[in-house]
Amino acid sequence: MTSPPDLLTPGQMGPLTLKNRIAMAPMTRLRAVGTMPTSLMAEYYAQRASAGLVITECTMVSPLSNGYLNCPGIYSPEQTVAWRQVTEAVHAQGGKIFLQLWHSGRIAHPSLLGGEMPVAPSAIAAADTMLYTPLGKVAVEIPRALDSHEIPHIVGQFERAAQNALTAGFDGVELHGAFGYLIDQFLQDGSNQRTDDYGGTIENRYRFLREVINAVCGVWGSDHVGIKLSPSNTFHGMIDANPKALFSYVIEQLNRAELAYIHLMEPNAQDLATRDVIKPVLTTFGPLCQRPVIANGGYDQATGNQVLAAGQAALVSFGTFFIANPDLPRRFAADAPLASPDVATYYGQGDQNLDQGYTDYPAIA
Repeated sequence: MTSPPDLLTPGQMGPLTLKNRIAMAPMTRLRAVGTMPTSLMAEYYAQRASAGLVITECTMVSPLSNGYLNCPGIYSPEQTVAWRQVTEAVHAQGGKIFLQLWHSGRIAHPSLLGGEMPVAPSAIAAADTMLYTPLGKVAVEIPRALDSHEIPHIVGQFERAAQNALTAGFDGVELHGAFGYLIDQFLQDGSNQRTDDYGGTIENRYRFLREVINAVCGVWGSDHVGIKLSPSNTFHGMIDANPKALFSYVIEQLNRAELAYIHLMEPNAQDLATRDVIKPVLTTFGPLCQRPVIANGGYDQATGNQVLAAGQAALVSFGTFFIANPDLPRRFAADAPLASPDVATYYGQGDQNLDQGYTDYPAIA
């Protein structure tokens, strides 16, 4: 009899053979220099390449998609070349790495956008404050609602970024459809109150994501494209009148797109304290997924093994565990204690030593 898989069992993600079923979740760390990936970032990801799949931090698809100071981009030839040092470093360690493609939408500020206003489906401000801008902490401003004729241009930005990611040597890309950024803003009716073909019905609100998926899969093929969703996220003021109906429809459409995976994010403590949200996300939406599922949010080794053994997920992704434990799979295998990360150094800030709390966490002996 075959034993059920666990986190340390090799896995398959489309055509990719993975050394284990542990994914490194995408995490914003703000260590780019301007918008350029660096050799320090290459070192950081290579240190964590023992994960079955590494998924990078959110990465801008255009100059006007930026939401945070010192986030990297993938829209220029120079950025593309700089990202290659990251992919080569991860591949040298036998790892696989996807790039997360991102447009912040209304979660931005003119000081990050050369004075331009952030764009969004509708002119509705997020209930939030921006922390990491050239001006420091600032209030979120009311975004400019996109004209219908502008939307195909943004779809084209995702397509070009996907092509650049292919050129840079990534193994695939993940669309950031979570956490209240542009794709999520189009999906949820609290942020999308358009009356054209991109708003109103669930089908219309899905249209932007459908067009992005078609464009990106045209570059990569669907089996190298994943997406992250957060149906219960309340961060950035996200809300929908019927999230279960919305995300059930979205998953039905994603099944038809035959993506490599669907990355499902559980609510965190803030979400649970804000209002009554869908929980658990995995047991609510996982059975609807006909594509491999990556489970994310609040898992440890024991609970990760449980969802894999039950067939509820193909991989489990870990975020904060990977910050202070670059060799997380090895620690799981050895049942070694996990180090705790320094919250104060989660994000690069100003002229601090950028390696502090980033590449200076040691592996176990």
